[in-house]
Amino acid sequence: MSRTELFDLDGKIAFVSGASRGIGEAIARLLAQQGAHVIVSSRKIDGCQHVADAIIADGGQATAMACHIGEMEQITAVFAQIREQFGRLDILVNNAATNPQFCNVLDTDLGAFQKTVDVNIRGYFFMSVEAGKLMRDNGGGSIINVASINGVSPGVFQGIYSVTKAAVINMTKVFAKECAPFGIRCNALLPGLTDTKFASALVKNDAILKTALQQIPLKRVADPSEMAGAVLYLASAASSYTTGVALNVDGGFLS
Repeated sequence: MSRTELFDLDGKIAFVSGASRGIGEAIARLLAQQGAHVIVSSRKIDGCQHVADAIIADGGQATAMACHIGEMEQITAVFAQIREQFGRLDILVNNAATNPQFCNVLDTDLGAFQKTVDVNIRGYFFMSVEAGKLMRDNGGGSIINVASINGVSPGVFQGIYSVTKAAVINMTKVFAKECAPFGIRCNALLPGLTDTKFASALVKNDAILKTALQQIPLKRVADPSEMAGAVLYLASAASSYTTGVALNVDGGFLS
Protein backbone atom coordinates (compact mmCIF):
# COMPACT_ATOMS: atom_id res chain seq x y z
CA MET A 1 0.00 0.00 0.00
CA SER A 2 1.41 3.39 -0.99
CA ARG A 3 1.63 6.39 1.32
CA THR A 4 -1.50 8.01 -0.06
CA GLU A 5 -3.76 4.96 -0.24
CA LEU A 6 -3.87 4.51 3.53
CA PHE A 7 -5.86 7.75 3.93
CA ASP A 8 -7.65 7.58 0.58
CA LEU A 9 -11.42 8.14 0.82
CA ASP A 10 -12.25 7.96 -2.87
CA GLY A 11 -15.80 6.68 -3.41
CA LYS A 12 -16.77 7.13 0.23
CA ILE A 13 -19.88 9.03 1.33
CA ALA A 14 -19.31 11.02 4.53
CA PHE A 15 -21.80 12.97 6.64
CA VAL A 16 -20.47 15.70 8.95
CA SER A 17 -22.88 17.43 11.33
CA GLY A 18 -22.18 20.92 12.63
CA ALA A 19 -20.07 21.45 9.51
CA SER A 20 -20.92 25.06 8.70
CA ARG A 21 -17.99 26.37 10.76
CA GLY A 22 -15.25 25.52 13.23
CA ILE A 23 -14.11 21.95 13.77
CA GLY A 24 -16.90 20.52 11.62
CA GLU A 25 -15.97 22.69 8.64
CA ALA A 26 -12.29 21.73 8.97
CA ILE A 27 -13.26 18.04 9.06
CA ALA A 28 -15.56 18.34 6.05
CA ARG A 29 -12.88 20.11 4.00
CA LEU A 30 -10.18 17.54 4.79
CA LEU A 31 -12.38 14.50 4.12
CA ALA A 32 -13.30 16.04 0.77
CA GLN A 33 -9.64 16.71 -0.03
CA GLN A 34 -9.01 13.00 0.53
CA GLY A 35 -11.70 12.06 -2.00
CA ALA A 36 -14.90 11.61 0.00
CA HIS A 37 -18.21 13.03 -1.17
CA VAL A 38 -19.06 15.04 1.94
CA ILE A 39 -22.59 15.80 3.07
CA VAL A 40 -22.16 19.13 4.84
CA SER A 41 -24.83 19.52 7.51
CA SER A 42 -25.92 21.91 10.25
CA ARG A 43 -29.18 23.51 11.34
CA LYS A 44 -29.24 26.18 8.62
CA ILE A 45 -28.85 25.37 4.94
CA ASP A 46 -27.11 28.65 4.05
CA GLY A 47 -24.05 27.91 6.17
CA CYS A 48 -23.91 24.35 4.84
CA GLN A 49 -24.15 25.53 1.24
CA HIS A 50 -21.35 28.03 1.75
CA VAL A 51 -18.97 25.28 2.91
CA ALA A 52 -20.16 22.84 0.23
CA ASP A 53 -19.60 25.48 -2.46
CA ALA A 54 -16.07 26.12 -1.16
CA ILE A 55 -15.29 22.38 -1.27
CA ILE A 56 -16.59 22.13 -4.83
CA ALA A 57 -14.59 25.22 -5.84
CA ASP A 58 -11.47 23.43 -4.54
CA GLY A 59 -12.23 20.44 -6.76
CA GLY A 60 -14.00 18.29 -4.17
CA GLN A 61 -17.45 16.74 -3.98
CA ALA A 62 -20.02 18.02 -1.49
CA THR A 63 -23.75 18.27 -0.88
CA ALA A 64 -25.46 20.56 1.63
CA MET A 65 -28.23 19.12 3.82
CA ALA A 66 -29.81 20.95 6.74
CA CYS A 67 -30.47 18.92 9.89
CA HIS A 68 -31.04 19.93 13.50
CA ILE A 69 -29.99 16.77 15.34
CA GLY A 70 -31.95 17.87 18.41
CA GLU A 71 -35.15 17.27 16.40
CA MET A 72 -35.97 13.59 15.82
CA GLU A 73 -38.11 14.24 12.75
CA GLN A 74 -35.20 16.07 11.10
CA ILE A 75 -32.91 13.09 11.69
CA THR A 76 -35.48 10.81 10.06
CA ALA A 77 -35.87 13.21 7.14
CA VAL A 78 -32.16 13.65 6.44
CA PHE A 79 -31.53 9.90 6.41
CA ALA A 80 -34.43 9.41 4.02
CA GLN A 81 -32.72 11.96 1.78
CA ILE A 82 -29.35 10.19 2.10
CA ARG A 83 -30.93 6.84 1.19
CA GLU A 84 -32.67 8.32 -1.83
CA GLN A 85 -29.72 10.33 -3.12
CA PHE A 86 -26.76 8.07 -2.28
CA GLY A 87 -28.10 4.72 -1.11
CA ARG A 88 -25.24 4.35 1.33
CA LEU A 89 -23.18 6.06 4.03
CA ASP A 90 -19.60 5.12 4.83
CA ILE A 91 -18.57 7.75 7.38
CA LEU A 92 -20.59 9.60 10.01
CA VAL A 93 -19.01 12.41 12.00
CA ASN A 94 -21.24 13.46 14.89
CA ASN A 95 -19.88 16.94 15.55
CA ALA A 96 -22.91 19.21 16.08
CA ALA A 97 -23.31 20.01 19.77
CA THR A 98 -24.74 22.63 22.07
CA ASN A 99 -23.66 24.26 25.31
CA PRO A 100 -26.26 26.95 26.01
CA GLN A 101 -25.40 27.67 29.64
CA PHE A 102 -22.21 28.81 31.37
CA CYS A 103 -22.89 28.84 35.11
CA ASN A 104 -22.52 27.03 38.42
CA VAL A 105 -24.13 23.61 38.26
CA LEU A 106 -26.60 24.61 40.99
CA ASP A 107 -28.00 27.28 38.69
CA THR A 108 -28.68 24.88 35.80
CA ASP A 109 -31.83 25.84 33.92
CA LEU A 110 -34.17 22.96 33.02
CA GLY A 111 -34.61 24.19 29.48
CA ALA A 112 -30.85 24.41 28.93
CA PHE A 113 -30.46 20.96 30.49
CA GLN A 114 -33.02 19.41 28.16
CA LYS A 115 -31.66 21.11 25.05
CA THR A 116 -28.13 19.93 25.82
CA VAL A 117 -29.27 16.34 26.40
CA ASP A 118 -31.48 16.33 23.29
CA VAL A 119 -28.64 17.38 21.00
CA ASN A 120 -25.51 15.97 22.60
CA ILE A 121 -26.86 12.57 23.71
CA ARG A 122 -30.13 11.77 21.96
CA GLY A 123 -29.01 13.41 18.72
CA TYR A 124 -25.68 11.56 18.59
CA PHE A 125 -27.36 8.29 19.55
CA PHE A 126 -30.06 8.27 16.89
CA MET A 127 -27.78 9.70 14.19
CA SER A 128 -25.52 6.72 14.94
CA VAL A 129 -28.47 4.30 14.87
CA GLU A 130 -29.64 5.53 11.46
CA ALA A 131 -26.12 5.65 10.04
CA GLY A 132 -25.39 2.22 11.50
CA LYS A 133 -28.37 0.69 9.72
CA LEU A 134 -27.16 2.06 6.39
CA MET A 135 -23.61 0.90 7.09
CA ARG A 136 -24.80 -2.57 8.10
CA ASP A 137 -26.64 -2.89 4.79
CA ASN A 138 -23.52 -1.91 2.84
CA GLY A 139 -20.79 -3.91 4.56
CA GLY A 140 -19.56 -1.53 7.23
CA GLY A 141 -18.39 1.98 7.94
CA SER A 142 -16.90 4.35 10.49
CA ILE A 143 -18.71 6.47 13.08
CA ILE A 144 -16.72 9.24 14.75
CA ASN A 145 -18.18 11.08 17.72
CA VAL A 146 -16.71 14.46 18.58
CA ALA A 147 -16.80 14.38 22.38
CA SER A 148 -14.61 16.63 24.56
CA ILE A 149 -11.92 16.56 27.21
CA ASN A 150 -14.78 17.78 29.43
CA GLY A 151 -16.15 14.26 29.25
CA VAL A 152 -13.11 13.15 31.27
CA SER A 153 -12.29 16.27 33.27
CA PRO A 154 -15.44 18.42 33.70
CA GLY A 155 -15.14 22.04 32.68
CA VAL A 156 -15.90 24.72 35.26
CA PHE A 157 -19.41 26.17 34.77
CA GLN A 158 -20.03 23.58 32.02
CA GLY A 159 -21.81 20.99 34.14
CA ILE A 160 -24.47 19.44 31.95
CA TYR A 161 -22.31 19.84 28.84
CA SER A 162 -19.56 17.85 30.56
CA VAL A 163 -22.06 15.18 31.63
CA THR A 164 -23.31 14.76 28.06
CA LYS A 165 -19.78 14.48 26.69
CA ALA A 166 -19.01 11.74 29.23
CA ALA A 167 -22.11 9.96 27.91
CA VAL A 168 -20.81 10.30 24.35
CA ILE A 169 -17.57 8.55 25.31
CA ASN A 170 -19.51 5.63 26.79
CA MET A 171 -21.93 5.64 23.84
CA THR A 172 -18.93 5.29 21.53
CA LYS A 173 -17.90 2.09 23.32
CA VAL A 174 -21.46 0.72 23.16
CA PHE A 175 -21.67 1.17 19.39
CA ALA A 176 -18.12 -0.13 18.95
CA LYS A 177 -18.96 -3.39 20.72
CA GLU A 178 -22.42 -3.99 19.29
CA CYS A 179 -21.73 -2.90 15.71
CA ALA A 180 -18.36 -4.61 15.21
CA PRO A 181 -20.01 -7.76 13.76
CA PHE A 182 -21.38 -5.57 10.94
CA GLY A 183 -17.98 -4.13 10.04
CA ILE A 184 -18.81 -0.83 11.72
CA ARG A 185 -16.17 0.91 13.79
CA CYS A 186 -16.99 3.67 16.28
CA ASN A 187 -14.46 5.99 17.87
CA ALA A 188 -14.46 9.32 19.69
CA LEU A 189 -12.37 12.44 19.26
CA LEU A 190 -11.78 14.46 22.45
CA PRO A 191 -10.74 17.97 21.41
CA GLY A 192 -9.00 20.23 23.84
CA LEU A 193 -9.43 24.01 23.88
CA THR A 194 -9.92 25.02 20.25
CA ASP A 195 -10.31 28.46 18.68
CA THR A 196 -13.93 28.32 17.52
CA LYS A 197 -17.03 30.44 17.93
CA PHE A 198 -18.41 27.59 20.08
CA ALA A 199 -15.55 28.03 22.58
CA SER A 200 -15.49 31.84 22.43
CA ALA A 201 -16.64 32.18 26.07
CA LEU A 202 -13.34 30.53 27.03
CA VAL A 203 -10.96 31.66 24.30
CA LYS A 204 -12.01 35.33 24.32
CA ASN A 205 -11.91 35.73 28.11
CA ASP A 206 -8.33 36.65 29.01
CA ALA A 207 -8.56 35.50 32.63
CA ILE A 208 -10.08 32.13 31.75
CA LEU A 209 -7.68 31.66 28.84
CA LYS A 210 -4.63 32.38 31.00
CA THR A 211 -5.74 29.80 33.56
CA ALA A 212 -6.51 27.26 30.85
CA LEU A 213 -3.14 27.66 29.13
CA GLN A 214 -1.37 26.93 32.42
CA GLN A 215 -2.93 23.44 32.27
CA ILE A 216 -2.01 22.76 28.63
CA PRO A 217 1.58 21.50 28.18
CA LEU A 218 1.75 22.85 24.60
CA LYS A 219 0.77 26.28 25.99
CA ARG A 220 -1.57 27.27 23.19
CA VAL A 221 -5.10 26.94 21.85
CA ALA A 222 -5.69 24.49 18.97
CA ASP A 223 -6.73 25.49 15.47
CA PRO A 224 -9.80 23.62 14.15
CA SER A 225 -7.66 22.12 11.37
CA GLU A 226 -5.63 20.30 14.04
CA MET A 227 -8.69 18.21 14.90
CA ALA A 228 -9.37 17.18 11.31
CA GLY A 229 -6.28 14.99 10.91
CA ALA A 230 -7.33 12.77 13.81
CA VAL A 231 -10.79 12.36 12.27
CA LEU A 232 -9.23 11.45 8.91
CA TYR A 233 -7.27 8.70 10.67
CA LEU A 234 -10.44 7.36 12.34
CA ALA A 235 -12.42 7.55 9.09
CA SER A 236 -9.86 5.83 6.88
CA ALA A 237 -8.26 2.43 6.41
CA ALA A 238 -5.37 3.67 8.54
CA SER A 239 -7.49 2.87 11.62
CA SER A 240 -8.97 -0.42 10.38
CA TYR A 241 -8.22 -2.20 13.69
CA THR A 242 -9.19 0.77 15.88
CA THR A 243 -12.63 0.86 17.51
CA GLY A 244 -14.01 1.99 20.86
CA VAL A 245 -11.19 4.49 21.31
CA ALA A 246 -11.40 7.95 22.89
CA LEU A 247 -8.60 9.89 21.20
CA ASN A 248 -7.38 12.97 23.08
CA VAL A 249 -6.27 15.85 20.86
CA ASP A 250 -5.74 18.34 23.64
CA GLY A 251 -2.17 19.65 23.70
CA GLY A 252 -1.43 17.31 26.59
CA PHE A 253 -4.17 18.58 28.94
CA LEU A 254 -5.29 15.11 30.04
CA SER A 255 -1.78 13.64 30.22
